[in-house]
Amino acid sequence: MTWKISAEMDPATKAKMDAAQQKMNDPDTQAQMKEMKEKMNDPEFKKMMEANPQLKAQMDQMMKMSEGGGDMASYMPKAFVVRIKNQDVLTHMEGGIMGNIDMLYLANKNTTYKINREAKTYSAMTGTDTMKVKDVKITKTSETAKILNYTCTKYTAESTQQGHTIHQIFWATTEIKGLDMKSLSRHSMGNNQRMFYEKMDGVPLKIELKDPKFGMTMEVSEIKKQSLPASDFVLPKDYKAE
Repeated sequence: MTWKISAEMDPATKAKMDAAQQKMNDPDTQAQMKEMKEKMNDPEFKKMMEANPQLKAQMDQMMKMSEGGGDMASYMPKAFVVRIKNQDVLTHMEGGIMGNIDMLYLANKNTTYKINREAKTYSAMTGTDTMKVKDVKITKTSETAKILNYTCTKYTAESTQQGHTIHQIFWATTEIKGLDMKSLSRHSMGNNQRMFYEKMDGVPLKIELKDPKFGMTMEVSEIKKQSLPASDFVLPKDYKAE
C-alpha cells in the first residue's frame, strides 16, 4: 500500500521555512557545507564517523539537503509505503528527513523496531500512552467518497495534546477484505494514532490533518497484492543494535 503525502502551512510558518531556506542558500553557509564535505573525505575523519554510524547518518543527511539547494520542501516526505506479510508489517517513508528510517513490526515478538538504513543500526521502540481514549472524539458521518474505486465513509476526529486541539478527517473503507487496521495499527502508528483506528471501521484510504499552522494529507495511491520476500521482514544480520 502506497500513500502520497502533501503538506501546506500558514503564511507565518512558511515565512520561517523560507528564511531557513535562504540561510541554507547563503554563500557563507554553502562554503561551510562544502568545507564539511571535504573534511568528511579525510581518512581520519572517516574513521571517526565509522565509529559513530548514527552521527555519520545525520551528517550524510545534512549533505544531501545542502546538495538539494537547501530546498526546505526536501525535508518533507513524498510518500509512505506499507508492506504486510501475514501479521508482520514494514513501513518506509520515501524522501524527506526520515527517508533512511524504516519501521518493522514483528508479530512473533509483538515488537516494533526502528531501522536506520544508512547507519546500519536498529532499536526496539518503547513508549507509553500519552493520550487516553476519552481524549479522542471520533464522529462517523453519512458522507461518502470513492477512492481507488472503494467506497469510503468520512470520520472526523478531534483530539487534545498538550492543551492543543488537533482535527483530522479519515476516509475509511470496509471493502478491502483481509486487512484489519485495528490490529495492524498497534505496531507502529503510535499509541495516540491507535486510538483513532480502534474507534472506526475499515481501512483509512485518506487522512487529512487540520491544524492552524500546518496541514497534511495522506491518500492511498496504490494497493497491490503480491508475494513479498520473507527477507524483508527480518532484522538485517549485519546491522548493530543501538
